[in-house]
Amino acid sequence: MDGRCSWCGDDPLYVAYHDTEWGVPEYDSRALWEKLILDGFQAGLSWITILRKRDNFRAAFEGFDPEVIARWGEPEVARLLADPGIVRHRGKIEATIGNARAYLDIEAGEGFSDYLWNRVGGTPIQNGFASMAEVPAETPLSRQISKDLKKAGFRFCGPTIVYAWMQACGMVNDHMTGCPRHAEVAAMAKPI
Repeated sequence: MDGRCSWCGDDPLYVAYHDTEWGVPEYDSRALWEKLILDGFQAGLSWITILRKRDNFRAAFEGFDPEVIARWGEPEVARLLADPGIVRHRGKIEATIGNARAYLDIEAGEGFSDYLWNRVGGTPIQNGFASMAEVPAETPLSRQISKDLKKAGFRFCGPTIVYAWMQACGMVNDHMTGCPRHAEVAAMAKPI
């Protein structure tokens, strides 16, 4: 694809992720939660590391079922710390368990998807960046969402993680304007 965003390089897995998934608006609450958890695990690492381990994460975390994960304790933490197929970080694993509980509280109220999408008026923000140098690491909105998630009990959701997550799940369209996916993703935007 001529003009593709440069951040994905030429790794076939990364290119496929860019071309089919990154920036596509995601409205499913559970899928949004999974992406947020994976972005939390990515902290301090490259996204391609998480992408390569994503299937292992899904298996280890029971398909990212928050109802199952919310009941976990030390035996599950120990099992995950011994799993070489995932990122073995006690703080991130324990945060995932707590984040499952926080997710369930929000989901039981207004719903996790609405809780998040309402912050952008239900429609993805369409940015018009021509180069990667223009893309911010965080924004006032990602700082506010991070603050609100932390208040709700989430961890590993700082403003930079939240902004990367917003890009991944299509709350913001940060494909470069010269990338064919910019227009394709923009056409997928729909108000909820």
